[in-house]
This record gives sequence, structure tokens and C-alpha cells, in this order.
Amino acid sequence: MRSQHSNADSTTQWLRTFQNNYGAPTIQLDRGFGAEVFDVEGNRYVDMLAGIATNILGHAHPDVVQAISEQSAKLGHVSNFYMHQPGLDLAASLQEMVGDSSARIFFCNSGAEANEAAIKLSRLTGRKKIVATDGSFHGRTMGALSLTGQPAKRDPFAPLLKKVSHVPFGDAEAMRGAVNRKTAMIIVEPIQGENGVVVPPSGYLAELRSIADSVGALLVFDCVQTGMGRTGQWFGYEHEEIQPDVITLAKGIGGGLPLGAVIAIGQAAQYFQPGSHGTTFGGNPIATAAANAVVRVIKAHGLIAKADRLGEYIKSSLTNLPGVAEVRGQGLLLGVVLSNEDARYVNELLLARGVLANAATPSVIRLAPPLTVTEKQVDEFIQIFGSIMKEIHSHG
Repeated sequence: MRSQHSNADSTTQWLRTFQNNYGAPTIQLDRGFGAEVFDVEGNRYVDMLAGIATNILGHAHPDVVQAISEQSAKLGHVSNFYMHQPGLDLAASLQEMVGDSSARIFFCNSGAEANEAAIKLSRLTGRKKIVATDGSFHGRTMGALSLTGQPAKRDPFAPLLKKVSHVPFGDAEAMRGAVNRKTAMIIVEPIQGENGVVVPPSGYLAELRSIADSVGALLVFDCVQTGMGRTGQWFGYEHEEIQPDVITLAKGIGGGLPLGAVIAIGQAAQYFQPGSHGTTFGGNPIATAAANAVVRVIKAHGLIAKADRLGEYIKSSLTNLPGVAEVRGQGLLLGVVLSNEDARYVNELLLARGVLANAATPSVIRLAPPLTVTEKQVDEFIQIFGSIMKEIHSHG
């Protein structure tokens, strides 16, 4: 059933009521199932973005809907004075996924909150220096923004946290030169998402492990975008066969609900003590019930292997299109690098033809579809994207 509002009506209402930090969207989504959504005018879209890598099982997945419905009818919020079974189960699952019984979990609501908690953990080492990377994105709260290596996002809000430095992503020698025995933590994304799906050289993450160990610093992997099976691994660093000291998660873990997590391993797991940190809503029964459903479905349906397989298929299908310089990424976190800075225009054409994607940078289209996307839907996207690129190329 269509809404009485048009997309244009909704944009007008947005402009009357919202602050302008996002600009005004041009469509209002009304409903969805799996990797398909519909706007208020009834137009259908293939969702190749999944709420920016968040709706890991797509829209209205029956297992997630059932988990939310049953839990909300039973127990919605309890605060952290008390335990609840969904939270206990999810913490145990995350510990198992990490593969280390020393791992301990803290739940919050978002990636920025998870990275704020990581900063506080690092301060409890007695050190204050942090090294992050150019182009990184770790969130927009003041601490997380201090870690973010994008001046356009940082500069309007200076001064930020002191003793945070940035080095080129993927350059292990630059990191080695920036780290010393005053360094509390090194924080990196296994793949930089907001910077256009930038993949570091093979062996880089393992080098960071060695560098951190050489000075006794924490190694923190921000797996907010790469986590929950999206890259063909649970977290996105496992191919290097190393273990970080801290993992931050959000986005996909909640299956569309606000949920973040900090997984601390080994000595790092002992830093937080009663009163060190907290949250009102983090890890609430409904969000963790949804997350448990996400984990069960990913395991039961082999979606991690599927992400790897479909990602390779998309890469091979798009790589030789006119105007495409390369396709980079892992699994279903991909960046289509254009040979010019047409990404915003291409993204507008995709939207007009029924595909949701994202111009992450002026020259990169970011793809992060649900792990439940079907081969038919992927083929539909490939056909639409290919026709757009051929049209643009044919017009010079």
C-alpha cells in the first residue's frame, strides 16, 4: 500500500523539520524484504548498501523479526544492574568467534561509542599517545573524531584530543617510525570503508602486530564495517593469522538495531573495572536478541562463504567495464574505482534506475549489500551498472 505522501512531499517535510547535516534525501523508503526496498511511491530498489553495511541480513528477515517481537513482549530494557539471557548468549558467541577464552565483551550502541571505549581502555595502560591512519574513519563523537584521519571532518571541531597522530594507511614503516614506548594504542580498520574501500598490502596487519608488541602498545582493529562476515571472515583481519588486543564492532552485529561491541583480549580484557565505563542502552535485551538471530542465520546458511563467493563474482563482472579502473575490497565490502571523479553522478543514475549504492569518495562507488542478496539481484545490479558505464563512456 502506497503512502499518501510523495517523495517530494517528504523532502519538503524534511527541510521543515530536520537539521541540515545530511542534506535533504530525495526518496522516502517505506518497506523492504531481503535486499529489496520500496519507496513511498511504490518504486522498487535493489539495496546494494544495506544501510551502510548495517542490515547484514537485509530488511525484515523473519528470524530477526521473530527475535525482536518475542523479546520485546518479554523484556525490553533492564539496565546493566541485571543480567539477561540474550546478552549472555551474544557475549559467549563473540568470544567463540574470536577463538580466545580470555576475550571479554562490552556492549554499547554504535561504532563511535565502541571506539570511545577503546580510547578509554588505552588510557588505562598509563600511556596517552595514539597512532591512527590517514583516511581512516572511526566516528564523529569528539574522541572517535580525534582518531579519524580525514581533515574535512576533523578541522571544524578542533581542538580535539591531544597526542593523536596519523600516518599513511598501509605503510608499516611509517607506523614503526611513529610508535614508541609512550604509545598507548595503534588503531586501524582492516579495510578502510569510508575512504573508498581501501585494502592494505598483504602482511600489513601482521606488521602492525609486531610493531605494537615491540613497544607494548595495544593493537586495536576497528571492524565496524568489516565485521560480521561481510569480508568473508567474521571480523576481516583473520587472513593475517594474528590476534588484536581489542576489536570494535557495530553496524552489522545488530541486524539493523543499534548495537556495538568492544572485544578486549588478554591483558586488555582486565583494564575496565567497576565504574570505569558504562552505558544505559548498550547491549539491551532486544538488540542482543536480534544479534543472536543474526549470528545463527549467518552460521546456518553459510553466509560468510557466500559473501566471499559473490564478492569475487561482482569483482570479475565489473572490472573490465568502460570507466572502471579497478574493483577493490573483500567479500561484500567493495569499492568500484572509477577512472574519473564521476561517482556522485553514477550514484544518482543508479538511484534513478532502482539501485541503492554510495559515492564514498569522488571516484569510488561503495557496495555493501546484505549477505542475503541473491545472485539474481546481483546480476540485476551488474546489468544496470554496466549499462550506465557504457552510456557514459559512449558519450565521451
